[in-house]
Amino acid sequence: MSDSLVLQLAKDLLSRKSVTPEDAGCQQMIIERLEGLGFTIETMVFEDTTNLWARRGTTAPVFCFAGHTDVVPVGKIEDWDTDPFVPTVIDGYLYGRGAADMKGSIASFLVAVENFINANPNHQGSIALLITSDEEGPFINGTTRVIDTLEARNEKIDWCIVGEPSSTNKVGDIVKNGRRGSLTGDIVVKGIQGHVAYPHLADNPIHKLAPALTELSQVVWDQGNEYFPATTLQITDIRSGAGASNIVPGEATCQFNLRYSTELTADLIKFRIEGIFAKHGLNYDISWVHSGQPFLTEPGNLLNAITDSIENVCGYPSELSTSGGTSDGRFIAPTGAQVVELGPVNATIHKVNECVKIADIEQLAEIYEQTLVKLLAQ
Repeated sequence: MSDSLVLQLAKDLLSRKSVTPEDAGCQQMIIERLEGLGFTIETMVFEDTTNLWARRGTTAPVFCFAGHTDVVPVGKIEDWDTDPFVPTVIDGYLYGRGAADMKGSIASFLVAVENFINANPNHQGSIALLITSDEEGPFINGTTRVIDTLEARNEKIDWCIVGEPSSTNKVGDIVKNGRRGSLTGDIVVKGIQGHVAYPHLADNPIHKLAPALTELSQVVWDQGNEYFPATTLQITDIRSGAGASNIVPGEATCQFNLRYSTELTADLIKFRIEGIFAKHGLNYDISWVHSGQPFLTEPGNLLNAITDSIENVCGYPSELSTSGGTSDGRFIAPTGAQVVELGPVNATIHKVNECVKIADIEQLAEIYEQTLVKLLAQ
């Protein structure tokens, strides 16, 4: 039996070694398919990152599929059962780096768009694709730069599906209708280096930092709300020492990250944390990296269309969730767009032997197409 079109496209994408920020020709393949459907194509290259903005139509509403062609490194290739860049089908699953995150979704996007346009050549509004090759890496020259470009010319996205692997046990069981914010702090606590036998001549920064971190780790930030779990802080790295047991170190460094709900702002978090450090008398420098604000898409046209389509195609209801890490949705939502994430099961993402169930990406294509029909068909 011949491969379905979704499987053919997924295999084509998986065979390309597009480790961040490389695109390895993935977007050119996508462009060739979209040009035949009447899309206007813009390739936006920022530094080392290749991005694609493709749009069919000139009027609102604008329905956008957003995704990334880059993948994470494979790790030790000898740990894989198959070559990670030779797409391989075993027992109904497609194996390869990026199968679930997120080349399978891109293949489903393309088939959904092709089928919808063939059946609805005079559809309402516009259909767009925003594809980047820098989602898994620094994320500074990818989707965020494309959105900056669109905003500068007042080109707005109304509805957006990000193809991140949102599902937990079966395709469509979870739809992400928001994400928590992410704030990272890097603190350097300054002391005075000295001999451990003469502690009165030294000032141990570890001794100053430790009680402050204990208090920081015990803060109850909020209780979350109807859509978001409670804010959490995790200490991710602590370093100090001069490499000898008889030296009091001169400084200690620590990194921590907060995933926060809409009950807080980044500025409020910083204020509370710096207050704790001041309370403990730390002599310190701190730098902050704010990776994204929390966002939420409440029930409305987009969510209703997606959840109805999932139930029609799969036969079961979906659950809304804001759990998990960050995604490029955090760059799109602040423009006023309704943003959700819907993709395949995420059990193997970033792992050795990453794979996706072929039936799942075929169902995804149907869900995406039905969503288009509900929102843009004449």
